[in-house]
Amino acid sequence: MHLVPRLGSGIPLVARTQEMRQLRAALARAERGEAGAVLLSGDAGVGKTRLLTALAEYALSRDALVLTGRCIDVREGGLPYLPFAEALAPLAGSTVATIAEAVKERPALGRLLPQVHQPHPVPVASGEHVAMSSNERETMQRPRPEQDLGELQLFDAVLGVLTEIAQVRPVVILLEDLHWADGSTRNLLSFLLSRLRSQRLLVVGSYREEDVYRRHPLRGLLSELVRLASVERVDLRPFGEADARAFVEALAEEPLSAEAVSGIVARSEGNPFFVEELLASASEAPDCSDLPAGLAEVLLARLERLSPDTRRVLRVISVANDSVAHAALTEVSGLGESELDEALREAVQHHVLVIERGFYTFRHALLQEAVYADLLPGERIRMHAAYATRIRNRPQGRGQDARLAYHSLESNDFAAALPALLRAMEEAEKLGAPGAALRHVEQALSIWDAVAERPDGVDELRLLHEASYFAGTSGEPERAAAYARSATQALTPEIPTERAAKVWRRLAEALLVLEGTMDEVVEAINRAWDLVAGTGPSSTRAWVLATRAGVLRAIDRPEEALRDAETAVSDARVAGAAGAEASALVTIGTLADSAGDFEEARARLHQAACKAREAGALNVELRALYFLALSYDDQAEIAPALEYCALGRQRAEANGLSWSSFGLEIRARQLFLRYVSGDWPKEDAAGRAAPGVSTLVAARMLSIWALIVVARGRFTAAEKLVADIRPQWNADIQIGLAGGAAGIELASWQGKHRQALERSQEALSWLDSMQPYLLGGIRIGTLGLSAAVALAAEARLRGDAPGAAAAIAAGESLLKHIKDCAEFGQPRSVELGPEGVAWLARAEATASGLAGPADPKLWEATVDAFGYGAVYEQAMARWHYAEALLATGDPADAERAAAEIVPAFETADRLGACPLRDAVRDLAHRARVDLPGETTPVRRDEVNPLTDRERDVLERVALGRTNRQVGEELYISEKTVSVHLSRVMAKLGASRRAEAVAIAYDRGLLAAPTGT
Repeated sequence: MHLVPRLGSGIPLVARTQEMRQLRAALARAERGEAGAVLLSGDAGVGKTRLLTALAEYALSRDALVLTGRCIDVREGGLPYLPFAEALAPLAGSTVATIAEAVKERPALGRLLPQVHQPHPVPVASGEHVAMSSNERETMQRPRPEQDLGELQLFDAVLGVLTEIAQVRPVVILLEDLHWADGSTRNLLSFLLSRLRSQRLLVVGSYREEDVYRRHPLRGLLSELVRLASVERVDLRPFGEADARAFVEALAEEPLSAEAVSGIVARSEGNPFFVEELLASASEAPDCSDLPAGLAEVLLARLERLSPDTRRVLRVISVANDSVAHAALTEVSGLGESELDEALREAVQHHVLVIERGFYTFRHALLQEAVYADLLPGERIRMHAAYATRIRNRPQGRGQDARLAYHSLESNDFAAALPALLRAMEEAEKLGAPGAALRHVEQALSIWDAVAERPDGVDELRLLHEASYFAGTSGEPERAAAYARSATQALTPEIPTERAAKVWRRLAEALLVLEGTMDEVVEAINRAWDLVAGTGPSSTRAWVLATRAGVLRAIDRPEEALRDAETAVSDARVAGAAGAEASALVTIGTLADSAGDFEEARARLHQAACKAREAGALNVELRALYFLALSYDDQAEIAPALEYCALGRQRAEANGLSWSSFGLEIRARQLFLRYVSGDWPKEDAAGRAAPGVSTLVAARMLSIWALIVVARGRFTAAEKLVADIRPQWNADIQIGLAGGAAGIELASWQGKHRQALERSQEALSWLDSMQPYLLGGIRIGTLGLSAAVALAAEARLRGDAPGAAAAIAAGESLLKHIKDCAEFGQPRSVELGPEGVAWLARAEATASGLAGPADPKLWEATVDAFGYGAVYEQAMARWHYAEALLATGDPADAERAAAEIVPAFETADRLGACPLRDAVRDLAHRARVDLPGETTPVRRDEVNPLTDRERDVLERVALGRTNRQVGEELYISEKTVSVHLSRVMAKLGASRRAEAVAIAYDRGLLAAPTGT
């Protein structure tokens, strides 16, 4: 599988708008006769060459002469004038008379260009390296008049030839990798830049910033050059996260998962070369996190010229896997203070290490990976052991246990690692980091059998229970269920009854968030209840009852659910288990909501949220806040629903539970409500889950985000999202509902109405397999119904009666299914809520257009129905309502249509809903409605004898439309079309339709056809 082409093969320039603007501005000044220079700095691989390539392409498109030269890494003094020799080489063989003459007139150029005749030998330049004695070398280093004269002649010749050529066309000279420039090259560069005046000349030089250390010979020259008025500096920085993502997507030839993209972006730290190498490595081994060998060699090559002590210190720091204090390096490295100081100074000066808050760390994480991977096994273990010993001998602080566990594991000291992992797990939980806690407990499980002496009070069953809990709270529900199942399999007869009940209850909780596991959920919670049913009130019994009540409510056994919930409240109050009481109150509240007693429901849910917060039962609190938001959402009270979502999200984020089951539900509900209410997030991050969460959790957010992406007209991104989401439909019904709707709307906006209809039918069939007559089928069916209407209209325009009949039949079948869902589906409350009512109204209005023009009154009712706060859907309804009004041909209806078109356009424009905005704009043009902020060219009858309407009619006739088809498209009668055509032919002196079209094109009265 090939995922990534090499740079320079047509990959678009990403995220360098500002830098490119500066370079183009410099070129523009040079074209005006204001010579200048740009010094382009940046790390290795950051994209300097790619940017210069783009500049060269731009300069060539403006007829500039582009000359390019590069320095190379030659340790012993470098090659004299190499980049200038390479850049000017094309001049020597040029067949352009002006260039050839300019070169011929300057024989001093022969020192750079062998093709140019030199009448007299010129002394050796100061930068050339020849074998000589120390006395001879000392003599050569003294200034010599003949040498200075030779250099001056050469420098003057270079400036002169460039100046002369620039009189004919602008000249751009690109000099790359100046950090490797020899002394002669630096001298010539200094001479050239200091004499830039009014030539049409631009000089751009690039260098690696990290290689220009304090004593580097280029450093002093740079400080002098930047003081020149004609010289500016451009610093090329690594990509930010969004730009790095765009670069990965531009490179990849096949779709990548969101997690793979995030991993590459994070590890590369925005360096384009690192992105390319990591992406190429991913194509060979998608699951491999090792550093690519080629990249490691490139990174390590930089270190070869450093001293042995410096390389040793770098190896010690790489083992730390963190920032390191000076004292720790003194202890672990084994170097003396002076040797350590010199080694660190060299590493910092060569930009390998940076100092952050008094600690040393690698400038780039991939460099640390490369150094660490290059360690021998023995020295790696010894260094880890040394770090572990140092940590044990120091006072404990935050993160110390995690570091001790890490170094103990890597040095194979499992006896020390196990207790450290357990302490680190507890610390991570307190800090609200369930993902870190999960990693610690999983590591503890991995070495459990290898440790003979284990901490008191800890056994494998507890670790499995903790792993299940932390997996669930960190966004990995499948792993949570797997660990919970393993815990039940580890139960033995010696396990106390209450503890066994907790294990079975944990399994029920873990499975509740997964689709298709309800039978297993019921079995698990019943096993837990059987264990404690005969005992008196206790905390364990209260929790089991509270969980069982929630399960019974989910399987539609409300009487039993209420009984268990009330018993749980009673037991919890006796046992002092406030968290269990709050959990039971949530179930009582949701049961009241389902019964239509909204005031009682919200009071109970609010009471549960407060009690859970006081008890520190954070997951219960989030569950209560979610159902509070859902209670308001069901009744279309969007503002308070969003308030509770915001509160729930704040509480989840503050306690590290953002991706727990109800943390996720709150975030997903908030995003959907923002979509409905027209408060669309601008950043793609709003639809992305955190790195490391399961694909199920990621798909839950992406399925909702896909609705916004489609509505904004980002069809390429939407196609990928819809495809990525499809395999996750069975994992969560909400993913199928949102993802299915996005796919249908995407196909519809693209004009693929057959595909939209098929996607709707597929989604409905899938919903029926999950549960017949689910209310989500109303929306899915209505979207498919719109596609059926479009197919029927297209068939009628073609005169395809069987095709129209088939589309109408498909639409009628969908309408029946929609009505069945509304009649037999089970709302959370007693009656169908405002959202369901609005979509049912849209279905009726849409279906009225199956056999001909739609009923305006039904669309008017739909507009009103979506007035509860569904901003985007109401704008869609206004668009269709206006279409229906215009189709009547009644002038009064046309005026009413204008009143719907303007607000629909304003909403679409504000949201950035490009497809809807364009559709409304087209409708406004046909209806002669002026839109706010829209300007159209004025057409004067004195110039063009055709009126706007006559022009519209003739444009469609030119496309081959019949009079009837033209009438349907312009919402006028067939007779009116005939009248307009008669007037057109009279004005143009034509006897036939085709002749009128030909005359109009010939006289320039008819623009390119706008129809399809």
